[in-house]
Amino acid sequence: MRILITGVGGFAGSHLADHLLDQNQHEVWGVVIAPPRPEYLDRRVRLVTADLSVPAEVTDLLAKIRPDRIYHLAGQAFPPLSWTDPWDTLRNNIRSQLNILHTCVQLDMLETRVLAVGSADEYGRLTPDNLPAREDAPFRPDSPYAVSKIAQDFLGQSYFLSHHLPVVRVRPFHHIGPRQNRQFVTPDFAHQIISIERGERPPVVRVGNLQAERDFTDVRDIVRGYAAALEHGQPGEVYNVASGLARSVRSILDGLLAHADRPMAVEVDPTRMRPSDTPRQQGDASKLRAATGWQPVIPFEQSLKDVLDYERQHYK
Repeated sequence: MRILITGVGGFAGSHLADHLLDQNQHEVWGVVIAPPRPEYLDRRVRLVTADLSVPAEVTDLLAKIRPDRIYHLAGQAFPPLSWTDPWDTLRNNIRSQLNILHTCVQLDMLETRVLAVGSADEYGRLTPDNLPAREDAPFRPDSPYAVSKIAQDFLGQSYFLSHHLPVVRVRPFHHIGPRQNRQFVTPDFAHQIISIERGERPPVVRVGNLQAERDFTDVRDIVRGYAAALEHGQPGEVYNVASGLARSVRSILDGLLAHADRPMAVEVDPTRMRPSDTPRQQGDASKLRAATGWQPVIPFEQSLKDVLDYERQHYK
């Protein structure tokens, strides 16, 4: 089977490529916006460069590869950045997916299954009686990023309803694991801890809001959920990908500090507070489990240790 992963050089994209290649039955292509190839990306991935916001480049890309499956993971994935330049996030996330869906129709690729990746941020500030969030929970987005993911979600639904393009939608909750960008909380904490261990800074970890609770799932489990949803999910449907457990950001910090080589203090840094910070997110993935049998298998503690080990190996 010929598979195309957009954003293959990113956090989830590279782990998805690993998962699909481990099955030894797929020809995996990956889209990056520019060279070089990330050092952790498997050499078996056939890389192509393209700007997905440009329709002509998407047309050339899909006409050349004509994949059986498209996993669309490319986009601006850091919610706080959407407050710095809201339009760039909206343009980036919406336009790229629109170009992919529209080009599939134009090229008569109506047998190609497409995974449209939304986000738990679509649910936003849910009340306690709406938690854990099911797929029919109301949307209360509290950032431009969340609005962009709702648009991607609904674009996938609209092309299924209007053109019968077999789009499967997912709403993943928070990812953790090796290779995540250090602008996210887990690798940021890990990087600070390692910097302290090496004597490069005082023994103080600077933090934002530690009380926020999130539903964390290892990225390697998340991408298995993506593959299960696209292969065995129902086109037109949407599936949460979540652990079902809400954990505080404090629990991440405590779990990482347990593996540090010395005691460290913790200090709140006001600059790390977000303009909007949903108090609690928790997902119900029973729909995906019923459709595919998927469930997370990597323990939370193992994920934290793997992040710390990865950051130690790649510390700069």
